[in-house]
Amino acid sequence: MASSEAGPLTVPDVARAMAYAQGRNLVWLEAGRAAEFQSPAAPDRSALAAVMSHKAVDIFLTRPRGRRKAVLVADMDSTIVTAETLDELAGFAGLKDEIAAITARTMNGELDFQEALRERVGLLKGLKVAALEETWKEIKYCPGARTLVATMNAFGATTALVSGGFTFFTARVAQELGFTIHRANTLLDDGVALTGEVGEPILDKTAKLAALEELAAARGVKLSATLSVGDGANDLPMLRAAGLGVAYHAKPIVAAEVVNKVVHTDLTALLFAQGYPASSFKGVEA
Repeated sequence: MASSEAGPLTVPDVARAMAYAQGRNLVWLEAGRAAEFQSPAAPDRSALAAVMSHKAVDIFLTRPRGRRKAVLVADMDSTIVTAETLDELAGFAGLKDEIAAITARTMNGELDFQEALRERVGLLKGLKVAALEETWKEIKYCPGARTLVATMNAFGATTALVSGGFTFFTARVAQELGFTIHRANTLLDDGVALTGEVGEPILDKTAKLAALEELAAARGVKLSATLSVGDGANDLPMLRAAGLGVAYHAKPIVAAEVVNKVVHTDLTALLFAQGYPASSFKGVEA
């Protein structure tokens, strides 16, 4: 369990949780922030939160064996970066609100991803390619993203950024954060402006799952040795399939279906969930 900025995780907090869950072998991964213990059976998450007076903590349920994962597959928009990059790009065409509304419905599973992507990109026909660089200047990373990638790289994991967004952005994010692999869709242009088309085939939920399976096979590991993180409906298949699938500040349809969630904390919670103590973190952000 990892605490949020709402207050430190205290010894009495953890003691109450352990008493409820018949916990043993307590380990503090970071004083005041993250602790773990073993339980004979998976406790009820809501009840566990209740005995801790509903403190704002993220509770992860994992198996003791094979916790450190060999493969990380991460979504980009609203997971590794704070924004939906297509929505931000649309702002330069005066269409941010219109396109963001379509994005929100798509990420909550209300619209077909491929059709919605073609529709949104079509609305941007004629937008100067210079707008891509201007959008990139405004991109910010989610808290803990740099540390998550750097730490998993340092311990030998394959780290992949697999996005339904665009290679223009994934290439830059991968280079800055150190992802070893990046995959996304391609925006087409004529050298001056966007054509309103996206390269085929479109990288969708099926392709994300396929990437997870492919990267696990390339490492010679089972899916149980993989970690995936995302927030939208197009992430659900890979979140379900991974050994540790984490919904990150996710859309309602995703939060309802994924057991392990980051609601209160940041991406370093994924390291704590794998048993990494804070003293082992790399690339720690100021």
